[in-house]
This record gives sequence, structure tokens and C-alpha cells, in this order.
Amino acid sequence: MEAALLVLAAIMGAAGIVLTAASAHGAPGSGLDSAGYLLLIHATAVIGGTALLHQAMLSRTVGMIALAGFVIGGALFAGDVAARAYIGSRLFPMAAPTGGVILIASWLVLGLAALLAR
Repeated sequence: MEAALLVLAAIMGAAGIVLTAASAHGAPGSGLDSAGYLLLIHATAVIGGTALLHQAMLSRTVGMIALAGFVIGGALFAGDVAARAYIGSRLFPMAAPTGGVILIASWLVLGLAALLAR
């Protein structure tokens, strides 16, 4: 599972670069830069969290939930922003806010995972 999280973090990082470049060169003011930065920040968080899991500094189960939340929340938020920029409609109603709430909750769950670590 840790390897899968690292692969997803790499995809998030690459997508973050693509979205920030698209914002700078093709769709300024579309919000793609914010979506890209959000993916880059959370890709780094997934990589760091995976390292903390490996060092047993996080509760494994709770930590995995937090890291999965970073991936899911980031995908929802950035996917919705990109969909609006490129196809003119949302992924589904409230996709970006749902992704944001998942990200906020995931940060809190990450803190809990640290408290519950052995």
C-alpha cells in the first residue's frame, strides 16, 4: 500500500506541474494554478506521511486513512477546477468543496495518527 501511495503522490505532483503550467500559459485566471499548488503540496504530504508510516511515527491504519484522504480530496478539488476550466462544467455539484473538506479532515486525522502512534 505504501508503494501505491508513492505512485499516486508522483501522479499528483506531475498533475500539479501540468496545471500550474496550463494556468501560466493557457488559461490564466482559471484557478488552475491554485489546483496545481494544492496537488503539489498534498503530493509532498503523502510522500512525507508515507515516510512517517515507515518509521512507525503514525498509527498505520489511521495514517493510511489520512493519506488516502489527501489523494482523494486533492483529486476531487483539482479535478473539479480543471473540469470547469476545460469542459465548462463541474465534476458533480459541490465536488471542489467536498474535496476541500476531505483535505481539512485528513490533516486532522493525520494529527490523530501521530497521537496514536506507538
